[in-house]
Amino acid sequence: MKFSPFMSSGSAPQGPDSQLRASPDGGEKRRWNPQLISSLTAVQSSFGLVLVLFLFLPVLSLFLSVTPSRFVSALGQEVVRDALGLSFRTSVIALFLVVLFGTPLAHRLATGRKFFGQAIVEALLQLPWITPPAVAGLALLMAFGREGLVGRLLADWGIALPFTTAAVVVAQAFEGSAFYVQSARQAFTGVDRQLAEVSRTLGAGPWRTWLRLELPMALPGLVAGAAMAWARALGEFGATMLFAGNMQGLTQTMPLAIYTVMEKDMDAAVAMAIVLVIVGFGLLWMLFRLGQRMA
Repeated sequence: MKFSPFMSSGSAPQGPDSQLRASPDGGEKRRWNPQLISSLTAVQSSFGLVLVLFLFLPVLSLFLSVTPSRFVSALGQEVVRDALGLSFRTSVIALFLVVLFGTPLAHRLATGRKFFGQAIVEALLQLPWITPPAVAGLALLMAFGREGLVGRLLADWGIALPFTTAAVVVAQAFEGSAFYVQSARQAFTGVDRQLAEVSRTLGAGPWRTWLRLELPMALPGLVAGAAMAWARALGEFGATMLFAGNMQGLTQTMPLAIYTVMEKDMDAAVAMAIVLVIVGFGLLWMLFRLGQRMA
């Protein structure tokens, strides 16, 4: 009779890989052979090492492909300076808008009563996760272009959004919004509702309870969500390309500049890529520290 891992310990015969021993409750408990456990650990470690190297070697290659002097020289080029400045300005503005409008929505979804159409709202919040950036850019163009649903109204007011710096902000906010709202919603969900109720019974109104109690308690999660949203906005490519274009000094962010200059100036492309990697690792470190504080 062959051993099956789904058989009960009382009915399975003793095989070379396991032993039966008495448990405190009088039954029998299976004890696996240490050699089998060691071999499993070795296989897991080997496969894990392959994945780690697969992720690490490309990043290492970036840093090894340019000398410090060439890196500094590349950062001084006009195209690099323009892309760096534009990327940080637009991503910070996009993050501000996402936090401004996303925080109340996240709190409403986490603590309020269910409302009509909530499922649709939650599905819409998932769109930036599941929609390819190029599709998002095309959708934004169809909505805010001159012949779009909203673009026609804006045109009547003399506002042209596509292929402007404002379009970069819109694309970055669209792509980063889901990261922030989901994290903020989880943060507000983790706030003890009894504390909020006690605050209200002691005379604090809803606004004061939210500002003085719930918001500070949810702050680590809000900061984590903001960091992820900012990183996503800073690295946005496809939606920006289709909706805002690729014009130096106007709509050319760092990802677009990397794509543009890599064929004629690899040092400049690598320098901008290294900046993005350093920013990404900095945000990951901040998230790690926040996780330690929240644990």
